[in-house]
Amino acid sequence: MLDIQSELEKLKLQTQKVRKKRYYKSRLDRYKGELLKLHQSGASVAELRRWLLSRRIKVVTSTVSRWIKKNA
Repeated sequence: MLDIQSELEKLKLQTQKVRKKRYYKSRLDRYKGELLKLHQSGASVAELRRWLLSRRIKVVTSTVSRWIKKNA
């Protein structure tokens, strides 16, 4: 006989494992303090991107924007 409740619990656990988020370290994490201070002082995302380019970090503007939203 099939135990519905235990099967449901097994499926829920499998779902949690499948949905587990992975974290990949961003290249921007190394400059977290500087980026956040510049942003809080009024620097735009484009200005932050140019600041990163001066340090030979080539990223797209949307990457900087998403990173700021996530970390600010």
